[in-house]
Amino acid sequence: MLTADLAMSWQRGQRTGPRYIDAEDPGYLQVAEDLSRLVREHEGRRRAELEHALAEYVGVGTDYKILRGLIKLLLDRCMFEVSCSKDPAEVRQTLFFKVRSHHPVVEGSGLREQLIAETAEELGCAPEVVVEGLYADLPGNQRLTYFEELSAKELLDRYNLSQAQALLYRCVEMRLWVEPQEPSIIRGLFEAIKAYRLIHTIKGKPSAGYEIRLDGPLSMFHRSQKYGIQMAVFLPALLLYPGWRMRAEINSQNSGRATFELSSDQHRLQSHYLVEIPGENPWLGKLIESWPGLNSEWALQPSKDVIDLGEGAFIPDLVFGHPQRERVYLEVLGYWTPRSLNERLKEFEHAKLKNYLVAASEELRCSRESPRGLPPNVILFKKTLSARELHAALDQFVHREDRPSAGSE
Repeated sequence: MLTADLAMSWQRGQRTGPRYIDAEDPGYLQVAEDLSRLVREHEGRRRAELEHALAEYVGVGTDYKILRGLIKLLLDRCMFEVSCSKDPAEVRQTLFFKVRSHHPVVEGSGLREQLIAETAEELGCAPEVVVEGLYADLPGNQRLTYFEELSAKELLDRYNLSQAQALLYRCVEMRLWVEPQEPSIIRGLFEAIKAYRLIHTIKGKPSAGYEIRLDGPLSMFHRSQKYGIQMAVFLPALLLYPGWRMRAEINSQNSGRATFELSSDQHRLQSHYLVEIPGENPWLGKLIESWPGLNSEWALQPSKDVIDLGEGAFIPDLVFGHPQRERVYLEVLGYWTPRSLNERLKEFEHAKLKNYLVAASEELRCSRESPRGLPPNVILFKKTLSARELHAALDQFVHREDRPSAGSE
């Protein structure tokens, strides 16, 4: 993605948007091809050589910021590695230890070559390896070992998408209006929101569609940079789905706020994701795999339900099944704040939903404020939640629900 200094946007009154380029323009297509060719030709060579060649190319161009943006996207697809048979840190330590007792080493005295030869003998390598490896781990000396190439058109499409993503770094709030869809499509969109751990509130029902509010990175005081990246990488996933409108409230670079609007009917932005969810929470699968080892009467499996809360919807991640008991649903929050957690709990209370658990990681809390007065349905954990801890929380919750309420006989 693009960094803030390479992002370009426009604003007219209270509306804003990214500055796109024409991905069909022959001139831009030639530039994209030229830049890709330069990178391709430098495979196996030092990063400093590649950066020098790219800088020379930019020097003759007129769209300086656009060229730098395209280069940033290309370098993100490169892998640079230290190319030396000996560890540079070990080479430096060995050579500098020898130099210390001969300081100063006068140029042309032959002492430098002698010390390099002694270092090479001690390390069991040629003197040339010592010279090459001395600073081989500096970024400029690392060599290009892999380049995941794009076509010229794909690079320009990626540039336009990156400009839209960069605008979302300054998002305060995003709202999505989703038309009535097939249940699998709705569930897929909800799972994408959860996969990117976005703080969300969902209103509506299948027959009328849904309104989804997503907190933006500028709505919180903690972890806003990481959260902003999550919102940006969600955009290509959103582009895969039909039937939605988006309005994002953006913190204006000038003053105040402006809105960035987008819909599924647009054709300029192309998603490069091949599937709806590039990566789900890995430890949910680990929970399911380790659950049978507890020999519990409760079975645990992924949930595919969208539970109607009347005015909203609940999308659990896992569901507990029991031969004699009502099913219990588990939602694992992504990023969260005490405010967003309390809003979620109020939704459940209003809908009179009781058979649920909510698990929240302290590591993903986007507020320095700690939650207070949480009900037994909520599980707070540090980093990962083990199957044993989850079972203990489930057992405690179920037994609490079994107790007669005060005043009952």
